Amino acid sequence: MRPFPIESKDNASPRTILFWSIIASAFVIGFLLWLIYLKQTPVGSATATSDSVLPAVNAMLNALSACSLVTGFIFIRRGQINLHRMFMLGAMFFSALFLISYIAYHSTHGDTPFRGTGIIRPIYFFILISHILLTIIALPVILTTVFLALTGRFSAHRRIARITLPAWLYVSVTGVVIFFMLRFFN
Repeated sequence: MRPFPIESKDNASPRTILFWSIIASAFVIGFLLWLIYLKQTPVGSATATSDSVLPAVNAMLNALSACSLVTGFIFIRRGQINLHRMFMLGAMFFSALFLISYIAYHSTHGDTPFRGTGIIRPIYFFILISHILLTIIALPVILTTVFLALTGRFSAHRRIARITLPAWLYVSVTGVVIFFMLRFFN
């Protein structure tokens, strides 16, 4: 018996699924914004965590997610559905681990200021802002795409996956770029 697709008893439309994905994503994004920009960082904790390995772990998880996405895309283009599914679920797994690690790091560290100067500063902020904005848009779309696949709604899954893949890939790759820019210029 195949574990996928999950049999769906309801007839929720992709729009309904997207709506609930947006609600769930809004809570996650709101929590992250509060955690990074509004929550007071305990005194002395920023220096205690500045040598943390978690930012490097986060970059590695983003890179693994990006590699899984590309590999999954290659497999679906070849018609290898089971391998596609395995790598896309791997991308979800790495992204979920990233989120846990990101929350763990930023719960004690807060925002990491960028100290680069000159032309690199606007380049960094362009990448960072586009990364954040696309993350806000991509999260509910990713959840919807995965849900549609897991419930066997493959025609809707294919339509939305054409948007999901480049957005998710951009977020994963720019996450790694942001890590290296912070390391190199701070």
